[in-house]
Amino acid sequence: MCSTFSVSTNPCNYGANNARFLHSKSFVTRTRAQGIRAHKCSSGGAIPRPLIKDFIPRTDLRVHEIVERQPQANNLAKQDACRRVEMNLTLLEEAYKRCRNICAEYARTYYLASLLMTEERQKAIWAIYGERSLTSLTWGTRMDEMVDGPNAVYMGTSFLDRWEERLQDIFDGRPYDMLDAALTDTVSNFCLDIKPFKEMIEGMRMDTWKSRYKNFQELYLYCYYVAGTAGIMTVPVMGIAPESSVSTKSIYNAAIHFGIANQLTNILRDVGEDAWRGRIYLPQDELEQFGLSDEDVFARKVTDNWREFMREQIARARFYYSLVEQGISRLDKASHWPLWSSLLLYQNILDAIEDNDYDNLTKRASVGKTKKLIILSHAYKKAQSVPSSVFH
Repeated sequence: MCSTFSVSTNPCNYGANNARFLHSKSFVTRTRAQGIRAHKCSSGGAIPRPLIKDFIPRTDLRVHEIVERQPQANNLAKQDACRRVEMNLTLLEEAYKRCRNICAEYARTYYLASLLMTEERQKAIWAIYGERSLTSLTWGTRMDEMVDGPNAVYMGTSFLDRWEERLQDIFDGRPYDMLDAALTDTVSNFCLDIKPFKEMIEGMRMDTWKSRYKNFQELYLYCYYVAGTAGIMTVPVMGIAPESSVSTKSIYNAAIHFGIANQLTNILRDVGEDAWRGRIYLPQDELEQFGLSDEDVFARKVTDNWREFMREQIARARFYYSLVEQGISRLDKASHWPLWSSLLLYQNILDAIEDNDYDNLTKRASVGKTKKLIILSHAYKKAQSVPSSVFH
């Protein structure tokens, strides 16, 4: 891992015709928008040199709006301004228990990490997280089923419109069912902002009509909607270290990078499964540059070109993870171990893809139980060491 990248890297000014990219350290002139250069491979076919992986599309995610509206979760005095909703404690405990069970079944990596958190944070994460490995609501899990499940054909924009209305009810203290009640309580306890929740629904909308992504700019925006938003949701829950002198916005940017890194990992892990659904969450222009097409994905044959393509996609995901590391250190100390655990566990999925000889077309990469225990130990050591630059 590289720890030299600044977490204050700021994505901004997204546009369909905007071909500018932000390098982790400086602006760099690219010969092409996607930073791809052609070369000859050993087999004689023309495929590109390694992609320029260490860049971020200049996308205005308007994070400043949340920073300006939302008090830091560790500032208890400011939380008094948030609406608090009185609910039956027995029913509320049952609601959180159901959220916990769903998280344990559909988001195992993050459920494992949540067990390392304080009880209050555990409950909040169980209410927020769901099936989409780093970054979805327990409530969003049900939406995933509506988009990708057996009844997806019957779902349209109007249905998601109704879900958005239901979201507003949750934030207004009017939960519809027990799972909604847990999220209502979490919103009240941590003064969460509704913006990332609405944007996650926008990502669900994309899944109802879009199954291909022309380039990484498009894929980045999708990853933000369905996963980067979850990173934003959890910053108040994790808490910002009171000693940290870096800007709150830079910490939120690191959280976005965490979500995007995890979603890129999900995509690479699930290429074969997504292909069965007719979906390809890979940049079409980059596939083409490596001499690949949709037909190669559907054929499920691992070739040298596919391996080379996957190496570059994995390297991009690792770049985004590298942007997260210092951001973790800026959060409340009690959150370091669970966050390092989730980061390292997810990074090891990328290792597993490599161990499978880049066959993510017929195999699903996973991390075994013994390896997970080793990772948790390593994460604990990482959590105890705070870089000297964290508070300066």
